Amino acid sequence: MSDRRNLFNKVWDLHAIENLPSGQTQLFIGLQMLHEVTSPQAFEMLRDRNLKVMFPERTLATVDHIVPTQSVLRPFQDGLAEQMMSAIETNCKEFGITLFDLKDQRQGVVHVVGPEIGATQPGMTIVCGDSHTSTHGAFGAIALGIGTSQVAHVLATQTLALAKPRVRKVIVNGKMKPGVFAKDVTLYIIRKLGVQGGVGYAYEYAGEVFDNMSMEERMTVCNMSIEGGARCGYINPDQTTVDYIQGREQAPKGEEFDRAAKWWLSLASGPDAEFDDVVEYDAADIEPTVTWGINPGQSVGVNENLPQLADYSKDDQVGIQEAFDYMGLEAGQAIKGLNIDVAFIGSCTNGRISDLRQAAEIAKGRHVAENVKALVVPGSQQVLKQAVEEGLDKIFEAAGFEWRGAGCSMCLAMNPDKLVGNQISASSSNRNFKGRQGSPTGRTLLMSPAMVAAAAINGYVSDVREMLEPATV
Repeated sequence: MSDRRNLFNKVWDLHAIENLPSGQTQLFIGLQMLHEVTSPQAFEMLRDRNLKVMFPERTLATVDHIVPTQSVLRPFQDGLAEQMMSAIETNCKEFGITLFDLKDQRQGVVHVVGPEIGATQPGMTIVCGDSHTSTHGAFGAIALGIGTSQVAHVLATQTLALAKPRVRKVIVNGKMKPGVFAKDVTLYIIRKLGVQGGVGYAYEYAGEVFDNMSMEERMTVCNMSIEGGARCGYINPDQTTVDYIQGREQAPKGEEFDRAAKWWLSLASGPDAEFDDVVEYDAADIEPTVTWGINPGQSVGVNENLPQLADYSKDDQVGIQEAFDYMGLEAGQAIKGLNIDVAFIGSCTNGRISDLRQAAEIAKGRHVAENVKALVVPGSQQVLKQAVEEGLDKIFEAAGFEWRGAGCSMCLAMNPDKLVGNQISASSSNRNFKGRQGSPTGRTLLMSPAMVAAAAINGYVSDVREMLEPATV
């Protein structure tokens, strides 16, 4: 008899310890990743109860959110940032947890670091006190963002009580057009299903588009699952997954790797797998996409106009008008040609080497527009090192971009990289909420790294396809 369970349910069942009276499942957690912002209180909870970390070898820590990207001289100028940095150093030393600090070449954004060292593997349950933990689902793992008290619970017990979500299969078939990237695909899905559309669901991404994506592109898609309301998102492991993991620091070696790879591939949802819901889209309908509002679902294709209020129900019109008012935009206006002040390339969504390559292709031989401040922030020290070896830093610097050190930077601005006043930012990050990039009145337009580079060069929202060689529109 064929196994009709999808990958999510297979992995869930493998990690289930018992069903609780609450209706939740006590789940074993294979890996917890920590960063400096959500972990201090969790460690204090352990101290208050005189508890130890049950499996320190199943916990990894890095620093990213508060790390300055220009100078990492200690103490940091920001006193709170210095406190958080000191706390994670003390806590990891006391509890025996490996920490990738600023002196470690493995340091970087937590959701970039895990995959690149091979800690992220198919069939795992992974948690982190960070909402974009869904990134790791690109490998066929159940990867969940959790709260601080849950971080403490996992440290102490290596388990977590969780409600099991339903599973929606999101299929995208066809071939992506030139100038359309993984970021455009995920923004398109969120636009179609809505920012609340995934509530109560895990998303399985399937179809030709995801099959043909690199692992880094898959990570971009899964990273944004939470922005569509989903509990997590994942892609079935295949040979692309296996090839990416092989040879990495924490990957199995030799015959052990061969056995692991065979098992990883067996986890994939079969042709008879059952789902609670299925939606399907055509890649031909996806254009380079730009958000115009105050949540990631408020987006349009670059050559579309902003929607009219009449396009929405009366219940939704208040929120849409709020977005227009905050962004200083009007219903029906074109997004293309909108002036920007800042361009940011980086984040756990789009700070990997392939993202920097795509942006550098647009930047090469061109120059950032006058009055635009443009930053490129590698997602990790390993990404930075590789980019320098490939000469990408020189391309960006010659084009007038600021080349920075590894960190979260302007994605959430818990560091010196912030918008000022009501500046408009073209950003490759994941959230365009009010004040997200450090200014209470700052405005964020989400787009792919290549689109950010195009906007930086021209000084306004542009169709990157017009800057490709040869032009594709």
